Amino acid sequence: MGGAGGARLEFWLEFASTYSYLSVMRVEALAAEAGVEVAWRPFLLGPVFMSLGWNDSPFNIYPPKGRYMWRDMERLCARYGLPLTRPSAFPRNGLLAARIACRGQSEPWIGDFCRAVMAANFADNQDIGERQVVAALLDAMALPAEALIADAESDAGKAALRKQTDAAIERGIFGAPSFVVGEELFWGNDRLEDALAWATDRAAQRDRQQPR
Repeated sequence: MGGAGGARLEFWLEFASTYSYLSVMRVEALAAEAGVEVAWRPFLLGPVFMSLGWNDSPFNIYPPKGRYMWRDMERLCARYGLPLTRPSAFPRNGLLAARIACRGQSEPWIGDFCRAVMAANFADNQDIGERQVVAALLDAMALPAEALIADAESDAGKAALRKQTDAAIERGIFGAPSFVVGEELFWGNDRLEDALAWATDRAAQRDRQQPR
């Protein structure tokens, strides 16, 4: 999906992230309406949290924060018309899905795949860390599940996700979802619309500066 006037947004997401679920399910429609190209950037929050001195999700480390988050998710899912089933394990292991998404982030199926994984985790309470669950999602999309999983589990597939996660840390990304427009970082599902507006304004400014 190309953005009008070169408007572009990097979308950094994590499959175990509750608020990433909200943005994954909304970003493509909103970006298309705004004329912004979405560059999908799956990564892992675990190494990011470790770099900050956390060994678990802050929603687990700080129980009041976790209780607030789940109630907030209920309110927001009702607002957006999204189903929500609190996962029986949180956070779930999104490693395999992230490796597949990282390798396929420029493929036309990336948005559908990310939405399928998020729905499996946060709507259907499926264990997205299980190989057979991910394979079933790929099969349902008529994609070559075994080939994509084998590629994701190859040395190159593992290295690609490590490199992308390292890039997130280098960019100063500390949570998910995050949106990057040029050098500007926007954090949180509630900043998605702001990031899209910044992308379109930035593209319009470039257009005005170009010689006629």
